[in-house]
Amino acid sequence: MAKDRIDQDQPLRRVMLIDNEPAQCRLVAALAAKAGWRTIFAHDSETAIATLGTQQGMMLDAIILDQWVPGDEAAELIAELKLRRPALPILMLTASTSPLLAVEAMRAGATDYLIKPIAPDRLIAALNAAVRKEDSDELRPLTEKIAAPLDFDEMIGSSPRFRAALAIAAKSARTHTPVLIEGESGTGKEMIARAIHAASPRSKLPLRLVTCSGTSSGQIESQLFGHERGAFPGAFDRHIGIIQRAEGGTIFIDEIDQLPIESQAKLADAIRSGDIQPLGARHGFACDVRFLCASNMPLKPMLEAGTMREDLYFAIAPVQITIPALRDRSSDIPSLVRHFLARIAEQPGMRGLGITDEALALLANYDWPGNVRQLQNALFRAAIFCDGDALTTTEFPQLTNMLGDDEPRKQSQCHDGIGITLYADDGNLRPLEDIEADVIRLAIGHYRGRMTEVARRLGIGRSTLYRKLSELGIDNAA
Repeated sequence: MAKDRIDQDQPLRRVMLIDNEPAQCRLVAALAAKAGWRTIFAHDSETAIATLGTQQGMMLDAIILDQWVPGDEAAELIAELKLRRPALPILMLTASTSPLLAVEAMRAGATDYLIKPIAPDRLIAALNAAVRKEDSDELRPLTEKIAAPLDFDEMIGSSPRFRAALAIAAKSARTHTPVLIEGESGTGKEMIARAIHAASPRSKLPLRLVTCSGTSSGQIESQLFGHERGAFPGAFDRHIGIIQRAEGGTIFIDEIDQLPIESQAKLADAIRSGDIQPLGARHGFACDVRFLCASNMPLKPMLEAGTMREDLYFAIAPVQITIPALRDRSSDIPSLVRHFLARIAEQPGMRGLGITDEALALLANYDWPGNVRQLQNALFRAAIFCDGDALTTTEFPQLTNMLGDDEPRKQSQCHDGIGITLYADDGNLRPLEDIEADVIRLAIGHYRGRMTEVARRLGIGRSTLYRKLSELGIDNAA
C-alpha cells in the first residue's frame, strides 16, 4: 500500500533472510527493496547464528525465517535467535496454514507469520510493522485468522447501530442489487459481504475478491476485466478477469475508495450495463455478476472533492451499510471477547480460557483503532502466552501501560452490556417505544435470533413478541 512504500528520508533498513531456495530469496529481496530494505542472506541455521555476531548482523532490523530451512526445527531456531538478540523481530515464512504451527512459532518468539506464496503488500506491511515500536506486543496484527461466521444470526453484537446494519445486510442478501459497505478497517466489512453472498440466491456460485489498494489504473482494470494478448507491454498471454470468472456469482471489491479515477467510469458502466470489455478486446460481452463494494472511509466527501465519480457512486450504492467502529459499540466487547476465546480454544494447540473482570474492563476501556480484528489478534496473542486458566491484565501489558489508572472508568460499563441510549440529544428521555425497540433488538442479538428464548427472557409470549416486532417495525433479521 502507498503508506508502506519507500520513504526517501528514511534510513536504509536491513533484514536477514534465512532460506535456501534461490528463487524465493530473489523474490523476497526484490519485494523488500521496494520498501527500502536491504536483504542479507543466510542459507542455513548455522550461518544465521554466526551472522548475528558480525558487524553486518549487529545492524539488522529484522529476520525472515523460512520454516523449511535446514539445520534446525523452526521453533528451536527462533528460540535460539531470540536468546541471542531478544529485541530483533522475527517473521516466520511458511506454506502451511496450520494454526498449530502459528502457535508454536509465536511461543518460540516469532513476531509475525507469513503464508507462501507471499503477497507483496503483506510482506512490506509485516516488515514495516515489525520495526514500529507502537505496533509491538499484543497490539501487533497477526495473520492467523479464525474462520468468521457466515450466518447473520451468529454475528456477535447487540448495539442498535450494529444490529440495524445487519438487518439491512440480511434484507439486501435476498436481492441482486449492488451494496456498498462502509466502515473503518477491521470492523468486519468482508465478513458482512461473505454473509450477504452466503444468504443470497447466488450462494452456490463463486464469491470473488479483489482489492483496489496499491494498484494502478491498468493493473486494476486487467484484474477486473481481463486483457487480450498484446493489449499492453508485457501482456504475453490472454488473461480472464475476475468479473468474468465470477459469472453468475458475486464479486467483492474492497477499498473501492482507492480505485484510480481513470478506472471509475469503466467500472460504473460495467455495473450499470452488465457488459464488460477486456483490455485490448474489440468487443465486449454480457456478464451476470452481483457487485458488493467496501470502503474504509465515507465516499460522499470524496464525491464532493471530485475524487469519486458520481456515476460510480450511484452505481455501487443503491444499498448502503455502515458498520460502526468498535469504540462506538463498546458494550459488545464482553460478548466478542468470550466468543473469540471460545473460537481460539478450538484451534490446534490452544485450550479453553476464561478472563477476569479486571482484564475485561481493561479491554473495554481501550478504543481499538484496529476494531474487531485488532481485538481478536490481541486475544489470540494473549491466549498463546497465558499460563493460567484465565486471561488477566498481565497478558495485556501494553494496554495496562497505555491506560494506567483509567481502567476503572469503564469497568462498570463492560458489565452493563445494555448499549441502549435512554436520553435524546436534547437531554430529554427518548420515547418508550424507541427504548422498547432497542431492548428487543438487543435481546434478539444476545440470543442470536432464538425467538422462543427471546420471548422467555423478556417475560412475554411468542405471539406478543411477534406482534411487537410488527408494531415497532423491527425486522426479524435485526
